Amino acid sequence: SNEEGARFPPDMMGSLVYVGAMTVEEALSVEDIEGTSVGEALDHIGHRGTAPAPGPVPRAFVELHIEQGPVLERTGFTIGAVTGVQGISWSELTIIGQSNHAGTTPISMRHDPGLVAAKVAVFVRELADELGAPLVGTVGQIVLHPNLVNVVAATATMTIDLRHTDENTLQIAEKRVADFVAEAAAGEGVDVAWRSLARFEPVRFADDMVALVEQTASQLDYSHTTLPSGAGHDAQMLARVAPTAMIFTPSHNGLSHNPAEHTDPADIEAGANVLLHVLYKLAEEPT
Repeated sequence: SNEEGARFPPDMMGSLVYVGAMTVEEALSVEDIEGTSVGEALDHIGHRGTAPAPGPVPRAFVELHIEQGPVLERTGFTIGAVTGVQGISWSELTIIGQSNHAGTTPISMRHDPGLVAAKVAVFVRELADELGAPLVGTVGQIVLHPNLVNVVAATATMTIDLRHTDENTLQIAEKRVADFVAEAAAGEGVDVAWRSLARFEPVRFADDMVALVEQTASQLDYSHTTLPSGAGHDAQMLARVAPTAMIFTPSHNGLSHNPAEHTDPADIEAGANVLLHVLYKLAEEPT
């Protein structure tokens, strides 16, 4: 439930509740940008669910997914044995300036939140270039108000998405961004309010589970490699309570969250076969 987190933060909300990292009450009270809560949205479709949370701890958790990136296709591998999931830091910034006339307000006398938002967006990309892979930084949303062609904006609301496989490097990136925002805001004479939308440390999957995926792919004669996941998945939450693995299949041209997203049927079949045989082996192991 709400694995993407696009409408209600954080992502992986359902699995967070399942493993006890978030209470049902907390999840139901989360609101979207229009002020509708998760509880209200579930009431609208007529189903909140009745199962108790946290849920039963599984013997193991295995998730099959498309890679959502270009690595497997470009390197020619059919199966990816996922080593873990990058840490994720989502923030929302509300930059508060002064709305004014675009023609009569001299540049030197402006308090323009749009300018600060633009500077922050550029800095996030430059920071990712500076610190290097696997750090990624994304400004996915900038909303100006009143959003008119001839008005200096009163506010700018923006999101910042930072991800890295190393917790220390992720913290460094977060601090660098926070310091830059403070400096840019002071220079333009605007105020900034921060809100954390989601914050998850990197997760490493159990070595024996990763090896099981690799061994199974080999036995089925599928080419395979290991790689981390750049996207968040329910598996990173289930890894808190149970041995966990993920199986990746290639994404054509690395496209995801895009109408052109595609995985060849043969690759889907290969992933399903690996999943099936991994589950067979887990079921045969003594508990």
